[in-house]
Amino acid sequence: MKLANYVYGQWVEGAGEGIALTDPVTGEALVRVSSEGIDLARALDFARREGGTALRAQTYEARAAMLGAIAEVLTAKRADYFDISLRNSGATEGDAGFDVDGAIFMLKSYARAGKALGAARHLKEGARVPLAKTEVFQGQHFLMPLTGVAVFINAFNFPAWGLWEKAAPALLAGVPVFVKPATPTAWLAQRMVEDVVAAGILPPGAISIVCGSARELLDHVTECDLVSFTGSADTAARMRTHPNVVARSVRINVEADSVNSAILGPDAQPGTPEFDLAVKEVVREMTIKTGQKCTAIRRILAPAAVARALADAVGGKLAGFKVGNPRSEGVRVGPLVSKAQQAAAFEGLAKLKEECEVVFGGGADFAPVDADPAVSAFVQPTLLFCDKGINARHVHDVEVFGPVATVVPYADAADAIALARRGQGSLVASVYSGDTAFLAELVPAIADLHGRVMVVDAAVGANHTGHGNVMPSCLHGGPGRAGGGEELGGLRGLAMYHRRCVVQGGPALLEALSRDAADAALLGA
Repeated sequence: MKLANYVYGQWVEGAGEGIALTDPVTGEALVRVSSEGIDLARALDFARREGGTALRAQTYEARAAMLGAIAEVLTAKRADYFDISLRNSGATEGDAGFDVDGAIFMLKSYARAGKALGAARHLKEGARVPLAKTEVFQGQHFLMPLTGVAVFINAFNFPAWGLWEKAAPALLAGVPVFVKPATPTAWLAQRMVEDVVAAGILPPGAISIVCGSARELLDHVTECDLVSFTGSADTAARMRTHPNVVARSVRINVEADSVNSAILGPDAQPGTPEFDLAVKEVVREMTIKTGQKCTAIRRILAPAAVARALADAVGGKLAGFKVGNPRSEGVRVGPLVSKAQQAAAFEGLAKLKEECEVVFGGGADFAPVDADPAVSAFVQPTLLFCDKGINARHVHDVEVFGPVATVVPYADAADAIALARRGQGSLVASVYSGDTAFLAELVPAIADLHGRVMVVDAAVGANHTGHGNVMPSCLHGGPGRAGGGEELGGLRGLAMYHRRCVVQGGPALLEALSRDAADAALLGA
């Protein structure tokens, strides 16, 4: 079966044989995708003219209701999505839940939050600015929805969540979305769009999807469009310098590589709650989604005196995880999504081994449960130890996108800060400590290079939302190597899909425009 693309308000099958999507456990070809023959310029134009016009005619409140209806459709089809996740991504039930349920939760969150914007269609920012000696001439800043299309070029690891965490704030803002999912796992995103289209929730053109190659997509974006990309830093650099993107100053948002850290405080000795919480979280981040998360822990920074004990504790926990075919009883860790990703992980792991010792895993004789290593895409969870600190090269630069993490000892708070900053920009760092003096020194010193810093102590305990779990009410993104982008943050996420302008004129005009506006301060509420 070849998956159809949804463009120009209709389902269109791409030309040619297409690209096969496979089961990463068995190697079986499942479906095929092709974007050949799709008129991308026409598809984007249709989305702008038809989808954008219809969405902007609705109020924020009405668009929020659409998001709620989408969540209901996806909830009803949840079992189908879990099946596709198993077959196309090799996902365990927990992995599928992280992606699919996370997507539904994201939509419901924005459906609730959007109601606060009420019957408005744009946003008013701040008070009026006097521009003359009398009130006859004034200025008012507004945030107006983009009249273009939000183009999403997404990653393979979250075909469900990655789609809807971007689409929810865009649609709520009144901007149509055009989705180009990563090819290896495009089936789930395509099925979700198919179900939403069939339900008739959104106006034609409000959502489009093209599976397969992006081809010349960026040739057709305009100054009123936005491109949001999740993937490698190399691809992001090519997109940023694309001639049409540069010439038309197209707004671009990037989430790229991230060598995230978990940092153990000096007070977190073996036997303390903070030590145990760190071990649990490291193991979870290495195994859920088989480490295929942009937010996963890659470096574990620990005081030199306890670094070995921490490594032994994590390695001991990993030894109890059964790795193999998710269809088999007791399996808790599945494969990577493809042989290509497996090869990339092995290449990165080989670089790390040049300056690290193996604490657990990484063996050439590893045999997954109920799977043929020759055709499957498994990587054994692997914990490394590196005593080279800031002088290590690969540990701080290479992100192995799989179940691989490295323990790095530090000497003192200044050393821990230097190591965390050596990542050159990350999505998240988590800190496990109740030492207020250490935290007061560490957190401000690393905050400018991290989109999110999560601090866990004994009082927080198991109530924290997780190092790698992105909450819709909080910022997602990171500076530097992590791409420099920002997404979510509650209603703050709508700002990316609006353009700030100031209208200068008389009080009557400004009052008329303001009657259809919600207070932009709500975006930060």
